[in-house]
Amino acid sequence: MLPTDPVSLHQGLLTIDTHIDIPWPPGPDPFTDGPRKVDLPKMLRGGLSAACFVAYVPQTARTPANELAAFERAVAMLEAIRRMGAGAPGLPARLTVTAAEIARACQDGMLAVIPVVENGFAIGTDLTRLARLRALGARYMTLTHNGHNALGDSAIPRADLSERAAEHGGLSAFGRAAVAEMNRLGMLVDVAHVSRATMLDAAEASRTPVFSSHSCVAALCDHPRNMDNGQLDTLRDVGGVIQITAVSAFLKPRARPEEVTVADFADHVDYAVNRIGIDHVGISSDFDGGGGFRDWNDAGDCPNVTAELARRGYDRAALSLLWGGNFLRLLRQAEAAAA
Repeated sequence: MLPTDPVSLHQGLLTIDTHIDIPWPPGPDPFTDGPRKVDLPKMLRGGLSAACFVAYVPQTARTPANELAAFERAVAMLEAIRRMGAGAPGLPARLTVTAAEIARACQDGMLAVIPVVENGFAIGTDLTRLARLRALGARYMTLTHNGHNALGDSAIPRADLSERAAEHGGLSAFGRAAVAEMNRLGMLVDVAHVSRATMLDAAEASRTPVFSSHSCVAALCDHPRNMDNGQLDTLRDVGGVIQITAVSAFLKPRARPEEVTVADFADHVDYAVNRIGIDHVGISSDFDGGGGFRDWNDAGDCPNVTAELARRGYDRAALSLLWGGNFLRLLRQAEAAAA
């Protein structure tokens, strides 16, 4: 029988949050328990073993100068994330760029810092930039953010950039080349933020399973960023994963963060598990990027998620898959498929 205390439940789980933003320009440092929703002290307090820290690049007009600036920002952010992996006195952290390194860090009692990139605008139209991002440790790249880019269409076009509902009709030819290069480099293809057509194209084009690092279920909350049943089924069919996320607007229609609870979050987990199976569902927060609600407001509250899922009947094996096991499987598949 599982223990009822949330902290005890958490013990022994390798817990990975697959999408956490960092402030940029650099803000409060990650080694102090401060205003950030995720810093190393909060990870320790909340029993969060590992975190994907995001080099996020906002979408702007697609000019060579803007694309270069986006790439340089992504590089600088990845370098800052790498510095987080050095830890600090009393805050044992380690940069981890493979599935084995993440697991080993957890075994060694170290917090695992995983660098990732959000928005393919970071590479502009230059595929060679992907190798530089990967060399800095990036384990996945989200193909778009809000707004279309050279890789494909976004779920949320940018009216301020005079964008049409669709530009490419899904993944562009350059986007397909980028997916192939990411496969070669061992980077996961993240389909959070992309349009339905782009997501389906990416799932077909990628040699390794695609995943969404932070999305929810459209059947429970009709939002452009959420996945419908057909998309969920596609994720299952290609071996991918949806990481249910803590953004209140994705969990309940027109809800404010103080009205959303871990029960609402767990409803989305339940739906996805019942629809496509426990092997294709995970957990993410999007903390410091819009995520957080009443009883999962920062990394220190992570045991509350575990407690609610356990209350619903998820055993330790299932919790291990949701909290990181499925994501580690995807990383291993990407590593095995890399050239």
